[in-house]
Amino acid sequence: TQGTILPAPNFNPIMDAQLLGGALQGICCEKDVLIEILTQRCNSQRLMIAEAYRDMYGRDLITDLKENLSHHFKEVMVGLMYPPASYDAHELWHALKGVDTEEKCLIDILASRSNMEIFQMKEAYLMQYNSDLQQDIDSETSGHFRDTLMNLAQGTRMEGYADPSTAAQDAMILWEACQQKTGEHKNMLQMILCNRSQQQLWMVFQEFQNISGQDIVDAINECYDGYFQELLVAIVLCIRDKPSYFAYRLYNAIHDFGFHNKTVIRILIARSEIDLMNIRQRYKERYGKSLFHDIKHFASGHYESALLAICAGDTEDY
Repeated sequence: TQGTILPAPNFNPIMDAQLLGGALQGICCEKDVLIEILTQRCNSQRLMIAEAYRDMYGRDLITDLKENLSHHFKEVMVGLMYPPASYDAHELWHALKGVDTEEKCLIDILASRSNMEIFQMKEAYLMQYNSDLQQDIDSETSGHFRDTLMNLAQGTRMEGYADPSTAAQDAMILWEACQQKTGEHKNMLQMILCNRSQQQLWMVFQEFQNISGQDIVDAINECYDGYFQELLVAIVLCIRDKPSYFAYRLYNAIHDFGFHNKTVIRILIARSEIDLMNIRQRYKERYGKSLFHDIKHFASGHYESALLAICAGDTEDY
């Protein structure tokens, strides 16, 4: 794992539950204690703390966090308490059922998750909201953007398979799809990007470059627009290098027209035990400043402290 949050050594869920109870039940909520515990325990440990908390106080930890905290700090602390699949389901539900559909959230999650992660998030979505993820995508989105999301949500990408003889064929179909732009070509384009294995697509992208003299991302950006184009590009970038994709999304979320808190929170929590170390590295290589530095510059208070604790900086990042 290349995460920033690792299992805490000498872990004692009962002691942690006691400390959290004291922090939450006191006259004023001791937010530093919450940060110190919840950002320094891995997800499975946090779930054990929640169980010990329920046994000890007869109360639900997530409910108590929601009642005692507010704004973005609350979102971070509560978000940390969900198992990964449940957190994805939670984010997708709010992206689909909120006042406005949050297309970028749908793109971030569905373009980057493995078949197993998609299967688990669909199960969690059904359990938490008694609703079918694919049906909700169908009713809340439209056009080729919807078709591509629906395809990704099936979680049927081939795994580990690569066939050099069909790579040139697929590349030619992609090239034609960028030239013709008919509905049928768009369908073929998204079918290839959503269903071929990662290893196969690496070869397809190379063949595409050979055939067209152009990078596949540049071709998609030239030929398509809107959320359909953003989703296709996200799929390509995630196939190539997921940490780079998330570094790019974080940079935009921090620097484009104000701080997009939801995006920053979602990526930091979701990637904290997977590849946040790599994301930090790519961020610094690409943008010259550390992710730690940029978060410090834009966030404040306990919210800032919580994000920085998840991000976990090196000495030179301070």
